[in-house]
Amino acid sequence: MSSERFGLEKERLPAPLPEKLNRPCVDVHAHIELVTESEPDSDLVRDVLDQAASVGIDRVVQVGYSASQSEWGVKMAHAFPGRVLAAVALHPNEAPVVDDLEAHLARIEKLATDPRVRGIGETGLDFFRTAPELQEKQKYSFRRHIALAKSVNKALIIHDRDAHRAVLDTLVEEGAPDITIFHCYSGDAEMARECIEKGYILSFAGTVTFKNAPALREAVNLVPIEQLLVETDSPFLTPTPHRGLMNTPAQIPTILRLIADERDQDLDELCDAISANAERLFGSFA
Repeated sequence: MSSERFGLEKERLPAPLPEKLNRPCVDVHAHIELVTESEPDSDLVRDVLDQAASVGIDRVVQVGYSASQSEWGVKMAHAFPGRVLAAVALHPNEAPVVDDLEAHLARIEKLATDPRVRGIGETGLDFFRTAPELQEKQKYSFRRHIALAKSVNKALIIHDRDAHRAVLDTLVEEGAPDITIFHCYSGDAEMARECIEKGYILSFAGTVTFKNAPALREAVNLVPIEQLLVETDSPFLTPTPHRGLMNTPAQIPTILRLIADERDQDLDELCDAISANAERLFGSFA
């Protein structure tokens, strides 16, 4: 799938590699096909993974947003065992506009049973880009994904933009899966407290490093270590100080260092905890 759909500049340069971590860690949310625009088993994909590994990020969860791109992600996970797992879904902005929603959901349901698929996502609600007249269709898709995550006993990965209350209420109405992850957490401290109380997992992206995001830094301080994950959402949301450059899984160390400083936590201990959380929530990458 072309990056032009997402307004990405094809010639955007990758961000410089950060200093290597002492301990290995993981990127739990990436869209590598938008970084490489290649086949899922290509040398370009291998290069992205190798660059990440060179700074200590040795595992990646490749996350879906359409039926065809989810199929790409599953192939990538099979091509790189030990390094990549996949999640599959229709993005909340994708679901209301596909030609045949039921057919696309059926493709996701089939992919969900693959052993390299460990999450259903990214799904959820996005009231920023989806027009009001399409939001009911979006909510229907979200409910279907929640049911799917529970039926296959895999993590639910939530995209939530300008829809905090609606997402939280839907999870209560439908019954949240045992593992419910808020991808690129965007709420405030009050919402974080509610999520923590319900046992949800909060995953923080490069946005936590942005100068205009004090609410995220307040929230990340509240999260118990066992409910914390870190992601890039690459190629989007490149962390400070490299905003505007291409984001890749290799940028996780920059995010981890900011979080460690904010939480006054030893960086090595944080890396170990995030790794343990990822393996507990998604299973072994082997």
